[in-house]
Amino acid sequence: MRETAAESLRRGLERLRPLAKNKTLRYGVPMMLLIIGGSFGLREFTQIRYDAQKLRSKMDPALEERIRKNKITLESEYEKMKNTDFDDWKNIRGPRPWEDSRSFQEQQQQQVLHSKPS
Repeated sequence: MRETAAESLRRGLERLRPLAKNKTLRYGVPMMLLIIGGSFGLREFTQIRYDAQKLRSKMDPALEERIRKNKITLESEYEKMKNTDFDDWKNIRGPRPWEDSRSFQEQQQQQVLHSKPS
């Protein structure tokens, strides 16, 4: 009694039918594959990000030399700012989002010109 290929295939599918109805295999396994596969995928994408940052952080040698040569310290900036007068200033309001900035700036300039002593 020889089985035909069709009967053999039918019996194999009948054995797999209970597995197809199993909720763990139907929903759980794809979910676990998605989580684990996503983890590996994210690792690759973040590695690309860090590699790009390394390439971007490399500076031109001429620029590096210029930065090393031009040393600006906090003390040197303090010496520049020490003699400036910060008490003589005027608070000028900027335009609101609903105001026309060009006409507002012209109005501010006119007020400044009229308020200056000649």
